[in-house]
Amino acid sequence: MSTSRPDSLADPFLTAPNTPLNLGQSLEPPRASYLSSTPETATSPRDSYADTPDNVSPLVPENEKRDAIAYGQESRAEPGLKKRSILRRPLFWLIAFAVITVVVLAIVLPVYFVVIKPHNYSTNGASAGGAPAGGAPAGGSGSGSGNPTSPPGVTTTGGNGSIIKMADGTTFTYLNPFGGIFENCGSAAWPHHLLVYYFLAIRSYQFFAGVENPNDPFNNGAYPNSWTPPLNSSWTWGVNKIYGVNIGGLFVLEPFITPALYQKYPGAVDEWTLSTLMAADTASGGLQQLETHYSTFITEQDIAEIAGAGLNWIRLPIPFWAVEKWDFEPFLEKVCWPYILRVLQWARKYGIRVNLDLHTIPGSQNGYNHSGKLGSINFLNGVMGLANAQRALDYIRIITEFISQPEWVNVVPVFSIVNEALVSTIGTDQITAFYLLAHDMIRNITGTAAWANFLQGSDRIILDTHPYFAFDGQSIGPPIATGTGLSAGGIWPQQACSAWGPGINTSQTAFGITIAGEFSDGYNDCGLYLTGVGNTASYGTSCSLFLDSSQWNDTMKAGLYEFTLASMDALQNWFFWTWKVGNSSTTNSVQSPLWSYQLGLQHGWIPTDPRTAMGTCAALGEIGPQFDGVYQAYQTGGPGAGTIVAASVTSYGQYPPTPINGLPLGAIQSLLPTYTSTSAVPTLPPPTFSPSPSPSVNAGNGWFDSGDTGLAPTQVQGCTYPNAWDAVSSPMPTALCPSTGGVTPVTTPPSSTR
Repeated sequence: MSTSRPDSLADPFLTAPNTPLNLGQSLEPPRASYLSSTPETATSPRDSYADTPDNVSPLVPENEKRDAIAYGQESRAEPGLKKRSILRRPLFWLIAFAVITVVVLAIVLPVYFVVIKPHNYSTNGASAGGAPAGGAPAGGSGSGSGNPTSPPGVTTTGGNGSIIKMADGTTFTYLNPFGGIFENCGSAAWPHHLLVYYFLAIRSYQFFAGVENPNDPFNNGAYPNSWTPPLNSSWTWGVNKIYGVNIGGLFVLEPFITPALYQKYPGAVDEWTLSTLMAADTASGGLQQLETHYSTFITEQDIAEIAGAGLNWIRLPIPFWAVEKWDFEPFLEKVCWPYILRVLQWARKYGIRVNLDLHTIPGSQNGYNHSGKLGSINFLNGVMGLANAQRALDYIRIITEFISQPEWVNVVPVFSIVNEALVSTIGTDQITAFYLLAHDMIRNITGTAAWANFLQGSDRIILDTHPYFAFDGQSIGPPIATGTGLSAGGIWPQQACSAWGPGINTSQTAFGITIAGEFSDGYNDCGLYLTGVGNTASYGTSCSLFLDSSQWNDTMKAGLYEFTLASMDALQNWFFWTWKVGNSSTTNSVQSPLWSYQLGLQHGWIPTDPRTAMGTCAALGEIGPQFDGVYQAYQTGGPGAGTIVAASVTSYGQYPPTPINGLPLGAIQSLLPTYTSTSAVPTLPPPTFSPSPSPSVNAGNGWFDSGDTGLAPTQVQGCTYPNAWDAVSSPMPTALCPSTGGVTPVTTPPSSTR
């Protein structure tokens, strides 16, 4: 097969990994039963997508996209120089460990709630107005269209009641009763703009930025509410709480979030098949239909509404093909990157921090439809497992280099490097070795329970668990519409508290920072395409009530509301999956309503203030040991961070790990195909602005560590490779190619400091 990269010799990974995973505790859940029998062909426990005609914003200009591609293809390193690792600044890199937490306990039964009852809680800030946590002064939080202290004709900040004018000329009112302040931080492309709607530019070619502060495009003074520190102030883990939402389905298209696109192309079951069918449909615009989706599915108003809902983080799933794709892959290459930057700039404007999530991995890390391709797992598994891991590590490196730049470090404090790796197939030791290798690489760039003692001494890593009741093998389960008051929600609120709360508290003590990167109101598996296209059980007759929220009465909504509060309280630091689910093309309505935060806000089963959840579990009688909010110093980048304990280095200090699973019996691992690091690095381009800001403004060059001069992996010239996405059953090579190539194991000495 051909590749978009030049060919050359295979060489080894140059850094070693380490540290153990103990899978014996409560945060390691059983997988959904429908995923268990044949994990290599399992459908994802969740999928989604949708467009709305009123979400309209201009496409990125054609010349910008061309320049973006040209920029990314330029080499930024000389051949032969050693590749360095990745991580050195005071930010947290979230490693999405293990499998999706489909269920936290072996038995999790669904139920219905009913009542919206108040719970006692204390707030860390006023519900409106006042200074935010972190000490920044409040301002502009009242009604009006701007900051009255701004210079005449220049609107740089605003709050509740401000009128925001978007790039297409439409306006909306920023509604934020919690004292949030936005900051305009780009240059005005249209007269009378009050917002920082800014398109990012790529190198020599320009993006328009609808804002009035051309000399401060990277202003980090905004905050979404009075209890959240501004972006330019420190986030204190254990004190500040993550109230977040995923922006799923925007850049990684899942069938249940974006059903209309999949309904248009029968036979599409994942982004691989969707892209293939779409590319053939030139009459409809081919793959450029995806750019229309990137431009319209999420707009600035969505980010403003997220801030106005009392939330303070977003988790943004992105695909590796934002960086590049190889010739044998059908994805739309690089086009989404300017739109990713646009979302990051909107987040900056409204003071929202971003957990950037690399949701897809070459070869697939879990075989789910949201990994790029439904089917087999070819990351660290099977004949192409090592080669695909080489590519993945380089994409992690490239993204790390970009977001480690000072322009982005405050906006993107967390990077989730692998989403939902299926450890039951890949292997605990194998994924641990990869995580250690990635940890070392990242920290060389930036600087220095079930998972108790995992990578003890590692520098600022986070455990991301994804607890779901929807995939426990039950169907509809006990009712949730059961009454009001404490009887609201049936068994489900208490189930959330008892199943999730103890594990979260224990993990924060035994492991360190622990978050729920995904959860939802899906207490059953009902939803259009929720368990995959064609799996009609999730959207058949028995699920009809749960596909149509217009049928839900007040008791049903009260039950869901109580379940939501209990889930939020138990999980403590969380990201709901997902903000928005698109309409089905056949019903023109959302058919997975239990998974839409936006819809729940609009119709009353999601709280308008997430702090309302505090105390819910205690009110339900679920009282147990609580985490005291104090982490060990090394867990938050303090003394000891980066000094991996000797036992972990001894156990996991060699990379590649052995054995690689999924190989034929008797396979000789040293003969596995690998790539060579001799290709130009596809650097991610920075934004540019129109009109140009003052010369003192530096947008960066996309690469934080000038000492990181290693090249990127590519196929070895003259060697033949099996299908990188379907090589689990491929025959093993019988000889090295080239005969002098191969991966030489690298061992890290005990008690190493990184």
